[in-house]
Amino acid sequence: MPERPVVTRIAPSPTGSMHIGTARTALFNWLYARHTGGTFLLRVEDTDRERSTEAAVEVIFEGMRWLGLEPDAPPVFQAARANRHREAADELLARGGAYRDYMTAEELEAERETARAEGRVVRSPWRDIAPNDAPDRPFVVRLKSPLSGDTLVADKVKGDVRFQNKDLDDLILLRTDGSPTYNLAVVVDDHDMGVTHVIRGDDHLNNAARQTLIYKALGWEVPVWAHLPLIHGPDGAKLSKRHGAQAVSEFDSMGYLPEAMRNYLARLGWGHGDDEIFSDDDAVAWFDIVDVVSAPARLDWAKLNHINNHYIRQAQIERLTDLVSAIHSSRGLEVSSEARPVLERTIPLVRDGAKTLLDLADSTVFILGRRPLELPEKAATLLSEETRARLSRLSERLAATEAWDVSALELEIRAFAESEGVGIGKFGPALRICLAGAASAPDLAGALTALGQDESLGRLHDALSPAA
Repeated sequence: MPERPVVTRIAPSPTGSMHIGTARTALFNWLYARHTGGTFLLRVEDTDRERSTEAAVEVIFEGMRWLGLEPDAPPVFQAARANRHREAADELLARGGAYRDYMTAEELEAERETARAEGRVVRSPWRDIAPNDAPDRPFVVRLKSPLSGDTLVADKVKGDVRFQNKDLDDLILLRTDGSPTYNLAVVVDDHDMGVTHVIRGDDHLNNAARQTLIYKALGWEVPVWAHLPLIHGPDGAKLSKRHGAQAVSEFDSMGYLPEAMRNYLARLGWGHGDDEIFSDDDAVAWFDIVDVVSAPARLDWAKLNHINNHYIRQAQIERLTDLVSAIHSSRGLEVSSEARPVLERTIPLVRDGAKTLLDLADSTVFILGRRPLELPEKAATLLSEETRARLSRLSERLAATEAWDVSALELEIRAFAESEGVGIGKFGPALRICLAGAASAPDLAGALTALGQDESLGRLHDALSPAA
């Protein structure tokens, strides 16, 4: 058969936040589809009707949008396809690949105990009973799994994995109420969506064997399997809350840029030589699912921060201004139309040292202070009579300064220190407090440049006035 165009999918359940592992799986599916010129799809596995709320579904959509991983077609909702799943079960019954199991709860429990004692899987006595001998009572529909041989899962990440068929039970396809089970629904949906490559977490590896049996029983082509290793914490243990953020929304709230997350997540289990930072275009060109390693990846905060800092330094100032303004607003500090240009000229002065957008917000909050600033307690010690007099002379000198930029102001401050016969350390800390209060600020020339001449001189005047 000619090779089909690649179709990948991400199939999250809307039962909570979008986990970083799900985000990495979505990214790898997206990358492989783009690398091969294929199609990337989204299916919402919303069969848990109690937990699958509209809000929970929107969490998935928001996470995908934030990551920049838009699917190539409208999402498919699994719950809406229950009738199609039942049709597939009926087809299996007609083909002899499934059977109706009428065991009662008590009979099933007895069979389980016997199976445990004999070291085998559960086998229903209804497996080989003719349908016309069926009683009038509820039943489940089970897959008639082969009793001998093995099932091969030719995995692109794990390699060939073989499962002994005698160890695979006759899994339930339809429950007594006629609702489809997970494994049946997944197979039918992936087949109908034309999915060629199932790329997902390796906690689904056992399901791959059972799903392979369903594909074969229906006479359908089995997709290519690729099961990704889990993401562990820095200590090598399974990722948990004690390791910090786990959900995509948390990384957003912590000030990470989506392009930084894409770059970093791509490096969790895959890489291209020693390249640490690369563009989306590079990742698409380089990515191949066969290059994913089988060992668990470890979350490394230092690397994530390094990558995020790189993208902060590369980002457009207008975009960073929007993002930082939103952070300030969430903290109760509105960036007025008058303050926005000040923020725009401040960000380039402080972003080199910012690991996250929160750092960037912390480093720019000083420009939003309302005059007169509330000075911290240590200002009383720093602003001695001698230092006040010195800063007053500096203020006069700054008022006469025509070139108001970092280079010129650095020269001006050094020249003033030389004229006073002291080091900058004698007045620098006091000057910083006058300009920024208790807030953090860049170096002295940077703070002066960010605030502008009028605001800088005004803050100095406020701090040095007798009432201050």
